[in-house]
Amino acid sequence: MCTLEKTDDNIFVLTLTGDDEHRLNPTLIGSILSALRDAKEQATSGSVLITTSRGKFFSNGFDLAWAQAAGSKPKAIERLHHMVGLLKPVVAELISLPMPTIAAINGHAAAGGLILALSHDYVYMKEG
Repeated sequence: MCTLEKTDDNIFVLTLTGDDEHRLNPTLIGSILSALRDAKEQATSGSVLITTSRGKFFSNGFDLAWAQAAGSKPKAIERLHHMVGLLKPVVAELISLPMPTIAAINGHAAAGGLILALSHDYVYMKEG
């Protein structure tokens, strides 16, 4: 899941919450997309969106355990393709937001998590 907070300074902070790995599954992807749409509706001149996460990782990509829980290899592959399809509108929403976007990377950003990060206008990575 994720949260969206708006500060008095018109800064939106989208925080990935939940387990430390923030693996992208349909629930998390839907939550992110909903938060982005909320930010877009509330945006005014001077708005900024910062995406970050709690814990050790930004995002370790797609939730492979969720895909494999489908029970067979063909069904797992189908689930992976489904997650790719769900992530595309998130990328589209990020690159079309009427405000600058910043991914504040606090840990690993792998696979789909890296795609999520790179969909922002700016990427800030904290050093060691």
